[in-house]
Amino acid sequence: MIRVSIYEDQKEIRELLEETISLEADLLLVGSHAHAREVLENSRKEKPDVILMDIQMPGLNGIEATQLVKDKYPDVQICIQTVFEENERIFAALCAGANGYILKASSPEKYISAIFDTYQGGSVMSPAIARKVIGMFQMQNAAVKEFVELTTTEKKVLDLLVKGLSYKLIAAEMGVSFPTVNFHLKNIYKKLHVNSANEAIRMALNNGLV
Repeated sequence: MIRVSIYEDQKEIRELLEETISLEADLLLVGSHAHAREVLENSRKEKPDVILMDIQMPGLNGIEATQLVKDKYPDVQICIQTVFEENERIFAALCAGANGYILKASSPEKYISAIFDTYQGGSVMSPAIARKVIGMFQMQNAAVKEFVELTTTEKKVLDLLVKGLSYKLIAAEMGVSFPTVNFHLKNIYKKLHVNSANEAIRMALNNGLV
């Protein structure tokens, strides 16, 4: 029996999922929630094998909730559900530890199949999403190749950024001005194909760059 928890803020969709899961003999619905603010406490009590996690919810979104669950309960399998097919959301969900990804337009049969596939360790994605994920990883690989072209100073700035130093502290540590640090960071972002400090840090950590 596969224990399933649902996180979905839209009542009609949540009730449809509840009915779909309850009608499947090999699935046991252990929780159904309109938000994910108590996701860790819920997971402790419900002990789900698989979580169906809405990507967009009030308070704590599905990507953030996925990260919390995976950090605390890494064996719980999570299938993100959404109406979106956005590259950024897909990649963020996978980076947070999501095991699968399904569109809300999918049929009840596909939802059931997704739950079983996720539980068995499969990576559930529609063909369209799978193509986008492959494309994103190809872009990430290209960005990693660019990393070797960072100057010694840029590598130092990136290292200090990953260590949690603010721009001001990086400037003090390196004995340079704030505008100089900002200049180096802009170059780093360009070479790594990112747009923010958080993305640069994620790139560095995910690819063992520091």
